[in-house]
Order: sequence, then C-alpha cells, then structure tokens
Amino acid sequence: MALYAGIDLHSRNSYLGILDDNLKRVFKKKMENDLELILESLEPFQDNLSGIVLESTYNWYWLVDGLMDHGNKGLHLANPCAIKQYEGLKYTDDIHDAFFLAHLLVLGILPEGYIYPKKDRAVRDLLRKRRFLVKHRSSHIISLQSMIERHTAQRLNSNKIKSLYSQDLERILEEEYVVLSAMANNRTIKFLSEQIKLIEKAVKEKVKLREHIKLY
Repeated sequence: MALYAGIDLHSRNSYLGILDDNLKRVFKKKMENDLELILESLEPFQDNLSGIVLESTYNWYWLVDGLMDHGNKGLHLANPCAIKQYEGLKYTDDIHDAFFLAHLLVLGILPEGYIYPKKDRAVRDLLRKRRFLVKHRSSHIISLQSMIERHTAQRLNSNKIKSLYSQDLERILEEEYVVLSAMANNRTIKFLSEQIKLIEKAVKEKVKLREHIKLY
C-alpha cells in the first residue's frame, strides 16, 4: 500500500498528515519544527512512503535539506500560487493543509515548485537581496527627486540624483530643514549603492553561464 505525506509547515510548528492511495487518513500529528521529531514521526511509514510534499513557504530550506540528507528521495515542493485552483478539494473541517497537499500528490495534480540545489541557493538569495536593496534605493531616489522638483521646479533624472553630494543639496535647496531631509535620502542612496556594488562584485566572481542556456 502506497502512502503519501503532506507537511503543513509554519513558523514554529508543523502538521504531518499521511494518506494511503485510497485517500484514507492513516496518520496525523502536530509537532514543533524539529527535524528529529519529524523524521521520527515518518520512520514507521518509510517502507511504504511514495512521496512527501510541503508547501514552498519562506522557511522550507532546513526541512527539505534535512529530509533529503536522511534519504527521503520522493520529495515535492508545492507551488502556493498555482495550488489555489484546487482549493475546492479541501474538506470543510480541515484546519491544516497537510492532508490537502497529500491529496493533490495522490491524484497526480500537485503544482510543483523547483527545489533549487543547495549549493547554488546562497547566490540566488544574494541576488534577491540585491533586488530588495535596489527597490528601496529607488524609493529614496524618487523621494529626493520629488523634493527637489517641489522646491525648485528642477526635474533631475535618477543618475543625476545618485551623483549628488551634501554640498550640492545645500546649494540647490538652501533651506536648512529641507536640506536635512534631503540629506537623509542622499546618505541612504549612497549606502545602498555601496551595498549593491558589493553584492554584484561577489556574484560576478561566482556565477558562470551554463552551456545549456547560452544563446547562439
């Protein structure tokens, strides 16, 4: 008899639900987010376990890596965006999503996310951090642009804004408290630009274009 496990992962605890291929509930348990506890709960079912699925939440790395390190090969990561189309399959009394995830896996309709290789994950996350910093830098650039235009009618592009220094702001804006406000944006832009450059340098030293995605 094939078994399918779903793990509803939260910030502090997880809910494990196991179904057989007839959608009968075989096991359920709520536990703390502790790898040893989860492995211990899965151990009695290992011989018949055909797959384990958990949703791609913000904190899945430790659990996926831990399960893989302990020989769990049939691991699936559910795509939370694509999964909503199947929410009609949920039971009305389901508090947890563990059985719902296992249900989709049994039916072969689980929308899956990509389990990014552990060795490459840190670089990808570093690029995500760069995107986060760029977004925040852009908000400060727009704020400073608007301030200058509001007080002087001058419209400076983003490259010009990034090149400004304290003495430039004092000359352009003149009024003490307006200059102080502008300097807060300016210093933040300079700091974020420095961090973005550090990230870009580190990534460029690490990444290589893979043969199968080169354009010819």
